[in-house]
Amino acid sequence: MPPQDDPKTTHFGFQDIPWSDKARRVRGVFDSVAPKYDLMNDLMSGGLHRLWKQFTLSQTHLRPGQRALDVAGGTGDLARGMAGQVGSQGLVVLSDINGAMLERGRDRLIDAGLTQGIQYVQANAERLPFADASFDCVTIGFGLRNVTDKPAALAAMRRVLRPGGQLLVLEFSQPVAPGLKPLYDTYSFRVLPVLGRLIANDADSYRYLAESIRMHPDQETLLGMMRDAGLENCRYHNLSGGIVALHRGYRT
Repeated sequence: MPPQDDPKTTHFGFQDIPWSDKARRVRGVFDSVAPKYDLMNDLMSGGLHRLWKQFTLSQTHLRPGQRALDVAGGTGDLARGMAGQVGSQGLVVLSDINGAMLERGRDRLIDAGLTQGIQYVQANAERLPFADASFDCVTIGFGLRNVTDKPAALAAMRRVLRPGGQLLVLEFSQPVAPGLKPLYDTYSFRVLPVLGRLIANDADSYRYLAESIRMHPDQETLLGMMRDAGLENCRYHNLSGGIVALHRGYRT
């Protein structure tokens, strides 16, 4: 039972837990997986995550000199791509609530030679510490499903967009291709935990990640949530048969 002063519950994978406890548990997962995060991404997706991110970057429509924010940006793949789009006169902010992931992202971008026009901010997606109308584009890749209060995060990301700015949400979703779902479920619940145990010495974290995907809103539900947050012209693109979807919306 949650404590009396915290009656709300939420999901952590397939578990119901006190609302106030989710951020701590998610932090523990990513503290554990950070050292092998990039290797596991390649193994789990067969390298497809790189194509999903490249498609996302192709949709930013960023121009040199503009400003972008990558929320829950982890090890910095989207931030790195956007840094190339805005150039040396622009700015990209890589933010993440998890210090271990943010540190890894910073190290990767420095190793790639990105030392100017990029900043690093440890921040909660639900309470972004940026002024209103600060960015031309905001991205969040594979991070929204780990956020406790998703409507608050969507509203915060809309708030920091400039008028005409775009939010891009890249996230695992629900397979729509015929016959894909049972194969995907088998892979997620049987293969991923084994990979997590063998490569990252952490089967439980990868079991949580598979469960969190199933608990995340489907394509149409997330579309409605974005509209409820005040975003306009919202739509989505299914990728890999709906295993992943890119949602997009604008602040007008």
